[in-house]
Amino acid sequence: MEPSGILALHKPRGMTSHDCVYKLRKLFQTKKVGHTGTLDPEVDGVLPICIGRATKVAEYMTNFDKTYVGEVTLGFTTTTEDAYGELVEQKPVLDKFSAPEIKAVLQSFTGEITQTPPYYSAVKVNGKRLYEYARAGIEVERPSRHVQIYALEFIDSTKRESEQFSFAFQVTCSKGTYVRTLAVDIGRALGYPAHMSKLTRTASGSFLSSDTITFEALEEMSLAERQALLYPFDRALEQFPRQIANRDLEKKIRNGAVLDESLAFGEQPFLFYNEDGECLALYKPHPSKAGLIKPEKLFCQSAGL
Repeated sequence: MEPSGILALHKPRGMTSHDCVYKLRKLFQTKKVGHTGTLDPEVDGVLPICIGRATKVAEYMTNFDKTYVGEVTLGFTTTTEDAYGELVEQKPVLDKFSAPEIKAVLQSFTGEITQTPPYYSAVKVNGKRLYEYARAGIEVERPSRHVQIYALEFIDSTKRESEQFSFAFQVTCSKGTYVRTLAVDIGRALGYPAHMSKLTRTASGSFLSSDTITFEALEEMSLAERQALLYPFDRALEQFPRQIANRDLEKKIRNGAVLDESLAFGEQPFLFYNEDGECLALYKPHPSKAGLIKPEKLFCQSAGL
C-alpha cells in the first residue's frame, strides 16, 4: 500500500528542504513527496512534508502562520542577513540595553509591517530569483511586501562578547515573513547593524515541535513504522469550516456535483465530511453561477485520495 499522509519532520541544520525531500523519497519508497515551503539550510525545526496522495493538500499548507525562536546579534550585518554571509557593516556595541528597552522595540514591530526581502532570497523579480541576481553581482530593485507579526516577544537570554550583543526572541508571523530581515530591522531600531545569528521553527500551522521526528529516528524504523507516523491529510485543512453530509448528499459530492449554496459558510471555502468522519471534498462558491457551490478539490476515494 502506498504511504499517504503528512510527516512532521524536524529538519536539521545543514540540509535544504529539497535535501529532505530526496532523503524521504528513499525512506518511504515513493517519488510522491513534497515540502510545504522552504526552510533555509541553517534553520532547523518544524517542516511538514506531504507524502503520497497527501501532496494534493500541500498548496493549502504554504499559507500557514509560523512560529520561530531566534537570536539577534548586534554589531555587524551581512549580505545574507544571517551569520553566514559576507560582512557589510560593523560597529562595536557600546550601549547597555535593558530588557524594557528591547521589549519596547520588539513591540513596535507587531501588527502589519513592511519588509524588503534580502538579496539572498527566493523572491522573483522579472522571472529570476533574487539570489540569482545576487550571485551574479547584479543589483535590482527589491519589491517590498506587507506581512503580519502576530506576536514578538523578548526571551530573557542575552550575551555580550567581542563588542557584540545578542538576545533571543520568539515570533509568530504570517506567510512570507523574512525573520532574517526582521532581525536586521530590529538592530537598526536599536541603533546598530545586526543579523540573525540563530533560528529554529517551532510551529507551522497546527504542527508543533512536539509533533516532529528526526531523520535519525526515522532511519531506525521499518517502513511500516514510518507510515504509522503520518498524520491524516486533513490535518492540513483545519483552517476551513466543516459540514457533515448525509448519505444522499455524500453520493453527489463523490460525483463532484454542483450544489445549492444554502449548504455553504458564506463566501469562504469549506470541507464536507461524511457521517463516518471521512473528509470528502473542499467546496467553494461557484465563480460564475450565483447561488451555487462547486468542488475546489475532491478528496474522497473515487477521486483518487
